[in-house]
Amino acid sequence: MGGRIMPSISYSDALNDALERMKDLGYERGQGVDLANHGPMGAEALALLGHEDEVSRWVERYRRAMEHHEPPAARFPLDPADESSWRPALGAFDRAGDWEALFTRELAGAHWREVLVRWWPRLLPGLFAGLTHGLIRTAHAVRGLYAAERPTPLQLDELARGLAYWAARFTELPGRPRLTGTYGLAGAIAALPRVPHDGPLTPEVPRQRLARLAELPGYGEALESLAPDGADRLLSEMTLRFADVYLAHPEVFPVPLIHGVTAPAAARLVLPHLPPELHEPTLAALWQVHTTFLLAFTTDRRAEGTDAWRAEAQAAPALPELAARAVEHGDEHVIKFTEACLREHALRPDPRYPAAAFAAQRRVSRLDAGGAIGVAGRR
Repeated sequence: MGGRIMPSISYSDALNDALERMKDLGYERGQGVDLANHGPMGAEALALLGHEDEVSRWVERYRRAMEHHEPPAARFPLDPADESSWRPALGAFDRAGDWEALFTRELAGAHWREVLVRWWPRLLPGLFAGLTHGLIRTAHAVRGLYAAERPTPLQLDELARGLAYWAARFTELPGRPRLTGTYGLAGAIAALPRVPHDGPLTPEVPRQRLARLAELPGYGEALESLAPDGADRLLSEMTLRFADVYLAHPEVFPVPLIHGVTAPAAARLVLPHLPPELHEPTLAALWQVHTTFLLAFTTDRRAEGTDAWRAEAQAAPALPELAARAVEHGDEHVIKFTEACLREHALRPDPRYPAAAFAAQRRVSRLDAGGAIGVAGRR
């Protein structure tokens, strides 16, 4: 691949065009399954990678890849000032339209940062929502708003939908995470016992483990094992150590462990807009999610914490080429993961970031020109 021509449109123009093209899509997609709508997130990451001219074409490919559900209709209004009105609707996906209407009203009456600060602690206990896609979609929307000189209605609507998806798929994990331990992140990961499994790791195994998460060895102890640290340092540790985890587990379905990196990378986009007192609870909630990923999707440590990743790092192309390959690959998780790894690598250079992005590009099925998506890429 040769040198890339500078884009003819801006990041904000590409983003708003994509949001316009996708405003008729529902929150989820798939026949017989409920998979998160990744379109707005993928388009924003693609534009951020500097491939703004590719965004509209990618959106059309993405729309053809799988049928989306209809956008939800609002039915019964939620009162943000009355906890007895909105709290019972957390995790009720049939109230997604009501949540969207609530956040649309909130954003019409206050600055988006004010709305974010008000709702972040309310939604944080349900961070696992949609395999963390509530958080991630919200964070991509926040980055677009922060970059805009004057936010557009499309961008405010996208933040409303990110928050609404988080609220409607709100998933509270058992136990209360707190950063009161003595382990650094690498030690906390190494100390977590894994549960072996007899037979192949079918999609049913993680579902079974999630259903009995509180009973799994080490889960409760892990929630208080991690020592406190500064937000920037701990977020970098999280993305780096889970890039390492991703590299160490080629036997696991190729998509779920990606979120071990993209979730904390997404939180990094939002924390500057939140008061400091919300930082540590966010980090603790992320560690609970990481613990859940490790227990649900891995059965041993494999090559975690070793230098087995070096072969992948040596094979990885230069960083601009890595970004271009993600664009060509087309899968929305690959695009988001590559963007997150390159962004985290710029903050704390480490070859495991590009190695993990390159591994995902080879493990996840491509979005082909006809819009088909392989079984390995389902999520």
